[in-house]
Amino acid sequence: MTVRVGVVGVGALGQHHARVYAQLPGARLAGVYDVDPSRAAEVATRHGIPAFARLRELIGEADAISVAVPTVDHHRVARELLEAGKDVLVEKPMTARLDEAEDLVRLAAERGALLQVGHIERFNPAVDILRKATSEPRFIEVHRLSPFSARTTSSSAWMTRRPCRSTRWVSLS
Repeated sequence: MTVRVGVVGVGALGQHHARVYAQLPGARLAGVYDVDPSRAAEVATRHGIPAFARLRELIGEADAISVAVPTVDHHRVARELLEAGKDVLVEKPMTARLDEAEDLVRLAAERGALLQVGHIERFNPAVDILRKATSEPRFIEVHRLSPFSARTTSSSAWMTRRPCRSTRWVSLS
């Protein structure tokens, strides 16, 4: 069975959702929607799929939809998709507020729809190698290798508004 998938928001992260779906066995990228029509058209052309002018049009063509819009819009967009009976993968953080997340979980259960949060770094090959290299890490140091993107500060998921250049985690267990 092939699942028809769509992507809402094809910016920095959403373009990767579209790329992966286009290559994923068992999935057919049905189309994309973005508030920036030129961006949607660019990504759609790259994959030979439609760019929809309205979210409702994408909803009619997909069984499951990824939400990769700014965090402040996660609840509104995911709610509309769930109300339409679609299965939803929403980028992390799930929502900007706990009550919004609880609302989505409740709605998904009521509609019998799948709702998942995209913690895809668990599947990053580098993380897998690190997991195999050690069984009980006592100290991990991480350095950012790419430029800081101000887009990541639009959510309360970050504890600081300052760029993170290096992160250290120490386990006392």
